[in-house]
Amino acid sequence: MKDILDAIQSKDATSADFAALQLPESYRAITVHKDETEMFAGLETRDKDPRKSIHLDEVPVPELGPGEALVAVMASSVNYNSVWTSIFEPVSTFAFLERYGKLSPLTKRHDLPYHIIGSDLAGVVLRTGPGVNAWRPGDEVVAHCLSVELESPDGHDDTMLDPEQRIWGFETNFGGLAEIALVKTNQLMPKPKHLTWEEAAAPGLVNSTAYRQLVSRNGAAMKQGDNVLIWGASGGLGSYATQFALAGGANPICVVSSPQKAEICRSMGATAIIDRNAEGYKFWKDEHTQDPKEWKRFGKRIRELTGGEDIDIVFEHPGRETFGASVYVTRKGGTITTCASTSGYMHEYDNRYLWMSLKRIIGSHFANYREAYEANRLIAKGKIHPTLSKTYSLEETGQAAYDVHRNLHQGKVGVLCLAPEEGLGVRDEEMRAKHIDAINRFRNV
Repeated sequence: MKDILDAIQSKDATSADFAALQLPESYRAITVHKDETEMFAGLETRDKDPRKSIHLDEVPVPELGPGEALVAVMASSVNYNSVWTSIFEPVSTFAFLERYGKLSPLTKRHDLPYHIIGSDLAGVVLRTGPGVNAWRPGDEVVAHCLSVELESPDGHDDTMLDPEQRIWGFETNFGGLAEIALVKTNQLMPKPKHLTWEEAAAPGLVNSTAYRQLVSRNGAAMKQGDNVLIWGASGGLGSYATQFALAGGANPICVVSSPQKAEICRSMGATAIIDRNAEGYKFWKDEHTQDPKEWKRFGKRIRELTGGEDIDIVFEHPGRETFGASVYVTRKGGTITTCASTSGYMHEYDNRYLWMSLKRIIGSHFANYREAYEANRLIAKGKIHPTLSKTYSLEETGQAAYDVHRNLHQGKVGVLCLAPEEGLGVRDEEMRAKHIDAINRFRNV
């Protein structure tokens, strides 16, 4: 691995130099183990500790197939899907690997007794498989996490509809929380030149997800002037939704849970902010009963911030805890887009407020290649900025996942893989200097 790292840090290494590097037989990777899937049986979700299930193992380098690349991973990040994997909820991801392994002799590689997790990376291409023309060894890249086969017509209008659509590093093996990752080359995108490795790795999954959910015609198709309610507006997903709303001329109404998180939203340029804890919103009377009076109080507060207008778009991801309120406060003809359910999957809402007011609920899941590319392009142009708040070493990934699980973080948390320290990988210092305050926004809170 030392020769690979030396080549990446050299200013003179060519594509031929990278192609000539000898690949190691093994590499370090963050894994969960198949024989430990029942280790948290009987515990509440909150009490399941990723630090106990996440391992740092030495694993063999996988075989490289057609249309694939091996990437030296300089940095990655922790997403909520890695938390789910580590606590084996809602199901063990080994079921995904088993199913994928039955697709072909080549995909059988993914069905292993360990799962290398992680759905983000920034790094350098080491090898490409047969049929790859767009990428070469030595290319500095980031990767989006959509893995598709595209052998069915269903996916050719929108690749997210491919019956064999999977999330890399969650529903496939050989993910990004490792020194080397295996990806399909149609996951690769150019690394933004003004960012460090850890900054470039942070936006991937959440930035693309927020772009599709809010901006794309496959999501809410946000327009100028829209009032957009953003739950968790300073978090991993919400921080990008807030930026997209502001950059697109919309009016974000940011829901947060602390004064510190409210200040982050203000630093991004948002002015309409609701601290749900300070204002004491409790949308559920008990485990089984919601409180419509709280929906109405919440809607009244929103109108105070919008000059009497209701919400055009709700950016939903908490799920069960907030969904009833989200449907209620949306204007007639408005849209609720949902991409996750971090507080519970079984949503409940009063359907009268949906059907009689002609509202729409749109399910949104990650992004297709075009959407991910456009979202990354906005990062590269300095229109949208990474929300990295803290970086961990590869050995500390369990703690990083624990912090995300317990919501102890701001924005995104990064993980250094091959990068020996933070701050490396910047190729455009002039552009970086122009945006340095925005780049460091989440670090400075």
